[in-house]
Amino acid sequence: MKVSVIITTYNSEEWLSKVLEGYCNQTENDFEVVVADDGSTSKTKDVIDSFQSKFKFPIVHVWQEDNGFQKCKILNKAILKTNSDYLLFTDGDCIPRKDFVQQHLKFQEKGYFLSGGYFKLPMETSNTISFEDIKLQNCFSTSWLIKNGVKKSFKLTKLTHNKFFAIFMNWITPTKKTFNGHNTSCFKSDLIAVNGFNEEMQYGGLDREVGERLFNFGILAKQIRYQAICLHLDHKRGYATKETWEKNFAIRAYNKKHNITAIEKGISQYL
Repeated sequence: MKVSVIITTYNSEEWLSKVLEGYCNQTENDFEVVVADDGSTSKTKDVIDSFQSKFKFPIVHVWQEDNGFQKCKILNKAILKTNSDYLLFTDGDCIPRKDFVQQHLKFQEKGYFLSGGYFKLPMETSNTISFEDIKLQNCFSTSWLIKNGVKKSFKLTKLTHNKFFAIFMNWITPTKKTFNGHNTSCFKSDLIAVNGFNEEMQYGGLDREVGERLFNFGILAKQIRYQAICLHLDHKRGYATKETWEKNFAIRAYNKKHNITAIEKGISQYL
């Protein structure tokens, strides 16, 4: 297979269903889905089982006990369960446009990771989107979104289908090319070289920290936020605290200052 799509989730069955439906309707089907499950109940397994027959390859469900926010830990475990040399990271609240996987494969290049973004939806629109809207790609239409609760704004240009405009917007955007857990792809070997995700970190910049270590390792980044499109469904973030943000910022600052590539508490624990 060409790529392993790693989707993180935690007790969010309705949103995960919509995301998996998005992957059922891709223009590229030579990929596997790996669900990195940070301790969800059996309801999440039921959702995954209901989608098993809809993909070319079986969905890999990597689960760990619920012991608080341990996203880095489940991601490291999930990486080692993948069956491809190329990995695409996203979240269980991000519905991919039909060309999402295709775009990541189109722009992959040795020595780089790809940095994508998302279009954030309000709760009203998130709830409104149906499987049919995903199949027909209604939810990626700016007119449909505006009719269903999204305010008109320049951000809607992220949903452009014009490839020349997308290239131009990627070139002029002030947004940095960062490793984003909701929309980034890279080579597995590069991640293993920097020892994967840092399990010292909880919510708040944990994905960007990986990208910063990849930069230290000599890997560059490409901006594809206007080409690889996904819709971010709304949700609460009860796991975000000031303390974890401060701790994570300190880790990132230290790694940047000392040009750290491989951290101690990473994927090597499971090799």
